[in-house]
Amino acid sequence: MANLYVKKLEGRSGRQLAYRLAYGCDLLEALQGIVAEEDVRFGSINFLGSVLKAKVGYFLVDEKRFITMEMDQLMEILSGLGNVSLKDGKPFVHAHVTFLDREGKIHGGHLLPGTIVYAGEVFIEEIELPAPPERVYDPVTGLALWK
Repeated sequence: MANLYVKKLEGRSGRQLAYRLAYGCDLLEALQGIVAEEDVRFGSINFLGSVLKAKVGYFLVDEKRFITMEMDQLMEILSGLGNVSLKDGKPFVHAHVTFLDREGKIHGGHLLPGTIVYAGEVFIEEIELPAPPERVYDPVTGLALWK
C-alpha cells in the first residue's frame, strides 16, 4: 500500500473556546492574539461573520511563493477554517477563508493580515498532545509544514 501520510498525531480533546470579535480588528491578528493569550499549542479554528475588506494569499507552486489579493468591500465570511500549531516555539495560526460578495461571487484564499472584521465569531477546539508539532520549512514544497 502506498504511503498515505507523513505524520499521525493523536491527542485528547482540550478546551473548547468561543469568542466574539471586535468591530474593526484585523482578523488574523485577532486569531493569533487569542491563541497566544490562551497558549493554545495545537488545535482547530473555525470562524464566520463578515469583513469590511479582505486580504488573502494564493500559493504559486511553480515559484514557491504567495501572491496577494485584496478586496476592498463588505463581504460575508462563508467559511473560515484553520489550525494552530507551533512555529519558532510559539502558537501559530494557519487559516483559509471563503467570502461572498454582494453580487454572489466567491473569493478566498490563505488568510493574511489586512482582513478587517465587521462582525465575527470564532470557535477554537484545543487538542492536547505531549509534544505539539512544530512548523519548519519544507524544501520540497517551499512551505512551513509540521515536522
